[in-house]
Amino acid sequence: MTMELAHFKIHEDAESRLIAERPAMVAALRTRFPGCLAAYLTKEDDGSWLDVLLWRSREEAEEAARHVNTVPECAAWFRHIAESGGLRHVAVAAAWAAEQSAPSR
Repeated sequence: MTMELAHFKIHEDAESRLIAERPAMVAALRTRFPGCLAAYLTKEDDGSWLDVLLWRSREEAEEAARHVNTVPECAAWFRHIAESGGLRHVAVAAAWAAEQSAPSR
């Protein structure tokens, strides 16, 4: 597995739209690139953002990085980014995840 780490800053007053448009963007990304296993959008203490995506393989992550702008929902979501801090891929050497339980009702 491979983690994709994308650090960026967004345009002023874009946060609500960035978050509101996220579900449609991730759905379109996963439809076009099914090797995407999970996506986490995180906000740093300094106000910048780190997008963390889990991919089945480095090859699938790199392929998506090369062609992500061909997905209209992704290209539209990227308009909120004012400054890119770079994109990198790192191999998952060891992992642990809590078991998913049914949501409480």
